Parts: sequence; structure tokens; C-alpha cells
Amino acid sequence: MKVGLFFGSFNPIHIGHLIIANILYEYTSLNEVWFIISPQNPHKRNSKSLIHEFDRIDMVELAIEDQPHFKAVDIEFNMPKPNFTIDTMMYLKDRYKDYEFILIIGEDNLASFSRWKNYKIILENFGLMVYPRPNVQESEIKNHPNVKMVNAPLIDVSASFVRKCIRDNKSVKYLVTDKVYQFIRDRKLYI
Repeated sequence: MKVGLFFGSFNPIHIGHLIIANILYEYTSLNEVWFIISPQNPHKRNSKSLIHEFDRIDMVELAIEDQPHFKAVDIEFNMPKPNFTIDTMMYLKDRYKDYEFILIIGEDNLASFSRWKNYKIILENFGLMVYPRPNVQESEIKNHPNVKMVNAPLIDVSASFVRKCIRDNKSVKYLVTDKVYQFIRDRKLYI
């Protein structure tokens, strides 16, 4: 089983995440895509807009509930903080010995990938599937044999834009799924 690991805060999960995950599932050798909800990204400062991880995993589960090849994973909730990608990937590799894992990242993260903890181990033992992002800096790592650039639509939707729309009392319909939109409204999130 080949599984793509899509890490993120998913604050909230939006249509861009879902489109990318579906393209990767449909057009690559992946059997599944796992959304790894990160309680706190070690490369980002604490943010007032970061809602509780239980709300974020609930939104991911709502967004993917009709996709049997997608899975919401809360494994980092009980791991030591900060959560480093390599630690989670090594844990999963040890736990699921018959699975092959590959890291999914946006091209915007490729430029800074060499600053990630143990990035060479990720490259050599797991590899990367990289989806395009707008306005990115070229990376030398792009030509590494374990980096697969994926032909996918250029999606320029961000969770920060979704949160801004909500704060500005604007509709986020079509930016998030209907069930996620209802969850955000019911819980009065991001206002």
C-alpha cells in the first residue's frame, strides 16, 4: 500500500487541499492520501487564529467522509511538541511496516525543505510528491531523484484567506465543503 502523507494545520481544510489530494490519488501511484493534522507547525509561530486540533480534525473528517481513499489522522496529537515531520513519518513507518509512505508538500515548501529537521532522511527513505504553488522560489532539491513534481492545477486558495472572509462576514461557500461551512457557522469559528 502506497500512502501519501499530507501534513498541515488544516485551519480550516479548504477546497484547494481536497483538489490537490484528489489529483494526487487519481494521477499518481498512491492508494490512499492521509491528512495528518498538525497541532502546531514548528516553523510557524503560535497564532491566535489556530483553533483547537479537535475542531480541525472534525472538519477534515467532514470534508473527506465520502472519499474512502482519504483518511484523517490525529497521530501528532499525542506526540511530543513541537511536531517534526520526520518524527511522525518514522513512527508511521515503524507502525505500518508493509506500507510505503511518501510526503506530499507544496512547491512553496520545497524552497525551504533543506531547513527541515532531518530532511535528507525524508528524501532518501520516503521521497516527496510536490504540487505546484504560485510565486515560488526555485529549489535545487527539485531535481533530486526522490522528488516527483506532480502536474496539478495551480490552486491559490489559502486557509488564511478563508479565515479573513469569515472575519469580514463574507461567504466561504465554494471555498470549503458545505459540511465544513456549516461546522464553522455552528461553532462560530474564526470570528
